[in-house]
Amino acid sequence: MANYTHPSTSRPPIKIITSEQEEAGTELKLGQFQSTPTLSLSEARLIINAVIDRRHAEKKRFTETEVLTKMTEYLDTFARFRRKETIEEIDELLRAHAVFDPFEKSQLATLCCESYEEAKTLIPSIANKITDGDLQELLDEISKRRNFVE
Repeated sequence: MANYTHPSTSRPPIKIITSEQEEAGTELKLGQFQSTPTLSLSEARLIINAVIDRRHAEKKRFTETEVLTKMTEYLDTFARFRRKETIEEIDELLRAHAVFDPFEKSQLATLCCESYEEAKTLIPSIANKITDGDLQELLDEISKRRNFVE
């Protein structure tokens, strides 16, 4: 059943051709995805839930597959922010730091590091892009918006 595709809802797989090795180390090497916009888990959760809600509201023929169910469960578990307003505030905070690559911004929003040391360890490519003090201030601002009971 894993290889079954429904003709009206399935899309052909995207072929990714790359001649280089992608790496998110001290230097970002993301190949053709280098400047591609990325989403934090919170943003992905918000978008996917909105699409699901719209499909249910429009009463379109919609089957929640096992993959979709598992993905929404994963996002519900690991998304740090739940409210749209909070997600927009985090995005605004991160957009103010133009030195970061889109991938780095989504990682900062997803990981919610408590200290600049932790952030630089988990996202090594940001190490020389921002001072420790400014990074800690950014992390503190993100942390202020994190509500564990959202």
